[in-house]
Amino acid sequence: MTTPVHGSTINRKDIPSSFQWKVSDIYATRSEWEKACSGLKELIATLETCQGNLKDPSVLLQALRLRDRLSQEIDKIYAYARLQQDADNGDTEAQSLSGKADSILSSYYNAVSFIDSEVTALPEEQLQQLEQDPVFSDYDFYLKDLERMRAHVLPGEQESILAQSQLATGTGATAFRALVSADMEFPPIKDGEGKDATVSEGRYMLNMSSEDRILRKNSFTALMDTYHHYRNTLAATLTGTCRSRYFYAKVRGYKDSMEASLSEENIPVSLYTGLIDTVHQHLDTLHEYIALKKEVLGYNEFHPYDLYVPLSQDGEKSFSCTFEEACETVKNALQPLGKQYINALETGMNGGWIDIYENKGKRSGAYSWGVYGIHPYVLLNFQPRYNSISTLAHELGHSLHSYFSSQTQPYAKSDYTIFCAEVASTTNENLLLEYALSHADRPQKIFLLNQFLEAVRTTVYRQVQFAEFEKFIHDKITAGETLQAEVLEQYWLDSNRTYYGPALTVDSELKSEWSRIPHFHTPFYVYKYATGYSAATAFSESILKEYAENKKAESGSNSATAKYLAFLHSGGSDYSLNLLKDAGVDLNTPMPVRVTLDKFRRKLNELKALL
Repeated sequence: MTTPVHGSTINRKDIPSSFQWKVSDIYATRSEWEKACSGLKELIATLETCQGNLKDPSVLLQALRLRDRLSQEIDKIYAYARLQQDADNGDTEAQSLSGKADSILSSYYNAVSFIDSEVTALPEEQLQQLEQDPVFSDYDFYLKDLERMRAHVLPGEQESILAQSQLATGTGATAFRALVSADMEFPPIKDGEGKDATVSEGRYMLNMSSEDRILRKNSFTALMDTYHHYRNTLAATLTGTCRSRYFYAKVRGYKDSMEASLSEENIPVSLYTGLIDTVHQHLDTLHEYIALKKEVLGYNEFHPYDLYVPLSQDGEKSFSCTFEEACETVKNALQPLGKQYINALETGMNGGWIDIYENKGKRSGAYSWGVYGIHPYVLLNFQPRYNSISTLAHELGHSLHSYFSSQTQPYAKSDYTIFCAEVASTTNENLLLEYALSHADRPQKIFLLNQFLEAVRTTVYRQVQFAEFEKFIHDKITAGETLQAEVLEQYWLDSNRTYYGPALTVDSELKSEWSRIPHFHTPFYVYKYATGYSAATAFSESILKEYAENKKAESGSNSATAKYLAFLHSGGSDYSLNLLKDAGVDLNTPMPVRVTLDKFRRKLNELKALL
């Protein structure tokens, strides 16, 4: 009886405070928040006196420390405002706080913009000396990375021009979002009972997982046909985005857009192309999975609108539980990570980190938000089903990554990269899956195995398909060509035949799918989903193997678990690939991806044995 009434119609004030996150841990009162905002003006004014004087090491050190103080305080100011707004978007006071925080954030970026360009302009010998100076130990990796990038940084005036050009060159992505979000209208459709139904980007995936096949088909046809109607405009907006990225790459001295994009996190092009090659070597397993889905669902033809239908819904119903029971399940599942991890996990579960239940005006979905020097915050909309248990494990994976990093690293090295961001969360998901499978009955196992296979299909196979498409379109731009809708459509149909195999009937409407993927307007990003998932799978496999052999998580500093925990403590203290390699996962080799796709085959065989 401790579970409060909750849902989209329940006011925030009616959710007991014990089920809400403690925003007061950041600032005890609104007046303290206001005081912190006012104090930033003095810090910014002091920082501005450093401009033009960073050749002096003492001034440089002062500027870097001031930037850290400013950034850390703004992190807290912004989190205090946004967490309250996300908890209740109808709260006008929270909206006001967020507006003020946005303005402060903009002022901060303007205030610190001179630092990187002035540091990059320092003589190479001086930069190397500063890297070795113990006084600059908090900033040695920052200086090392700037030195690596210096060949691609332009003189100050030119950098200023490029910065000002961003608004103009971003028109392709802006036009895409305006067309898709505001101007595009989808026709009304019917469901399997002949009743009126709707399709939109917001409802599309919900419809695609429905048991109503007619609803799925009508949703697919209506949505794809609408995009096809705008195919030439959408090809033009994508051309604009790709040309813009190529322009900046060439101006900065890179070979092409891929090299420039990957260079931001020091990722070699060989990793990207190797990822595609490795996945192609394992496409036969995906073909086998699609054939199994077709057989189990009993369809003469298996269409794109059948891809997201679960093989069974029965198993999930038996995972109904309270939030407290979900916490116990997650703690049990993560025992292989050892006492240190479990103790921190319990601190998060019981220490006001989590906003648990849905209320009116609350942001949908879930996230983790790390606040250095305080603790992470987790937004949930908990429901009594497996997906919510998995989400809890996932978000707490992010949180403990942030928590351990902030405990160990100075502020300048605490923030891990996007490349590493999904590793800790997905490792937790994998550990939860194996724990749940070990305690599941047959219907639950079918549900869980289907969950895993779909996760790999959508996070590894599908994202690598997207990554390969990105390589294709950017190669065309590099060659001086324009992206023509007909060429993109034919490529997309051929790509789906290659990836999904003969069991999938590739309907002509599918040719428009490329045009609705927003990630293509953020070039060379999606491959990180596949690498992150693969790294997490490799970690979880080695951790569970060790745990099964030793029945203890920490068996020396060279154990798989100890190396993984060291990775969680490492924050952004080195390049992502180096941190992962030190922890035992080398993404410069095919190993992590192969481990993931080999596990995909094993789980597929387990599922076949149950059906």
